[in-house]
Parts: sequence; C-alpha cells; structure tokens
Amino acid sequence: MKKILLALSLSLAAATALAAERVYFVEPADGAAVKSPFKVRFGVEGMAIAPAGDMKPGTGHHHLIIDGSPVPLNEVVATDDSHRHFGKGQTETELTLPPGEHTLTLQFANGAHQSFGPAMSSSIKVRVVP
Repeated sequence: MKKILLALSLSLAAATALAAERVYFVEPADGAAVKSPFKVRFGVEGMAIAPAGDMKPGTGHHHLIIDGSPVPLNEVVATDDSHRHFGKGQTETELTLPPGEHTLTLQFANGAHQSFGPAMSSSIKVRVVP
C-alpha cells in the first residue's frame, strides 16, 4: 500500500510540475485599450530564461507574434516584422502598432528558436486607440 501511495504522489508531483510550465503576459491585460507606443512585459513559470544559443534543458527565451498564431512544436520561429525575437533574454519591450484590434501571442522557444509549441504560448487581444 505504501508503494502505491508513493507512486501516486510521485505521479501527481510530476503532473503538477508539467502543468506549472507556462508563459503569460504581465502587461497589458487581455482586452486592454492602449496607446502606441505601449509596454509589453512577458512572464514564464516552470522554465528559466536563457539567451539564444543556450540549449540547456528547461530553458528558452520569448518571442512575440503580432497578429499571428502559436508556432507548432519544434518548428523554428520565423524572423520577420510579425515575429519579434528576444534572444538576449529580455522580458519586456515597447511596441508601436497602428490603431485597431491586434492579437499578441507570446511564444517560448529553445536556444535554437525551436518552438515549445502551443502549450508554451499565450495570446491576448489589445485595442490600439489613436
């Protein structure tokens, strides 16, 4: 019986650790009305931030996708105006967008910019006002 309880508690601990890995927006809040330029701050739990090139397990860095979708697991995050890389380990930026509705997607990826997939992404909507 003790072995079964130990196995169950270890399984629960492993599941909790996996569930704790997430990225999120510190600011702005989902649905916020903002004026350009505006500050965007990123958060991560369950993984450590490391610069591009660092392939240590359990680490990665942020990417901000403007008006796009999460990047599939293991795909390299594109490098263009819609996909901003924060390969030095930055956790915030100032963003200038035209007025209107925009979707911001935070994507965490490893040191080779390979996406950790939709499970390590988060999206919000903002309305940029004139």
